Amino acid sequence: DYTSAVTTRSDMQNALDAAIISITTLPTTTSLSDRQTALQQAYAANGGEGTATLTGVNVDAAGTATFTAKATYLMPTDFMQVARIDTVPVGVGSSVRKTPALVQTTFRVTKVSGYWAKTMILWGTKFGDTTAQKLMTITYAYNGYGDPKGYGTTTVNTVNGSTSTTVQKQVCTTGTLKSLQKSVPAGTAIQTDQYGTTYYCVDTFYPANGAGAVIDVSQMDQLYLEMDVPSGKPAVLKSNDPTTSNRLFIGTGPTNLTEVATGQKVDIFTAVPCGQTGYQGWEDGGSSVPEAYTDADFFYTVQGKCDYNQRPSETVLTQ
Repeated sequence: DYTSAVTTRSDMQNALDAAIISITTLPTTTSLSDRQTALQQAYAANGGEGTATLTGVNVDAAGTATFTAKATYLMPTDFMQVARIDTVPVGVGSSVRKTPALVQTTFRVTKVSGYWAKTMILWGTKFGDTTAQKLMTITYAYNGYGDPKGYGTTTVNTVNGSTSTTVQKQVCTTGTLKSLQKSVPAGTAIQTDQYGTTYYCVDTFYPANGAGAVIDVSQMDQLYLEMDVPSGKPAVLKSNDPTTSNRLFIGTGPTNLTEVATGQKVDIFTAVPCGQTGYQGWEDGGSSVPEAYTDADFFYTVQGKCDYNQRPSETVLTQ
């Protein structure tokens, strides 16, 4: 009976651990009673004996979620029945802590350049769906000024179904220093890049106090970035494509960007930092990789907001 109890308890513990982890990925709107039902079903499916009970769900202000549960079972005895002990209680407990996950991203263009037209797209696939939907576009058009470096107009749009809304427009004007001094708006700096091109850029946000492209990704199970460059080779770059993701640079500062290693897929959910500004850039295909981030043509910042979410994130068994 002792050996049987030890084995039963071990099996119950494994089943309860698996069950409690499984309910951390249910939609955030799931009621306690529905979580309880799901816990019991998962517990039984994993071979757990007796009854599993959800004893607590707590989400703190930072979005960290804690789940606790227990399971009890009156195990029938064999030899102990001689002493009129027909059953012995077996109980286990389990708790998990789940870290916050990305629920919102904010993209803001800092500088785009080059002669080639290009568009970056953020795609997202909702939980339970198989088809990705367009969430944001950033489109660049060259202004035709000429050498040594091209600049133009970049338009940032959020996308909701068939509705596209402009949230940022950056217009870069190139010319001689003398001509630019006549047209530069007050408070805007005239710059000279590493190639000797003189230019200035003016950003307009919609609304005027807007932060850029604020995207709700709380219902997204998958995210990826796509860069379409019709004149490039290759013409389509994707963050989740290990053959083209090495055109993407990711860093913690505007001068601290690292090229994604060849053969790697980029997880956007972890590439976007929570509560702080991240920096990213794309090389549009005009030069070969590996290369320095200074050769990239498409720069923007991205900031994430993280909270409790059904998406799998770092989940730690604490009991």
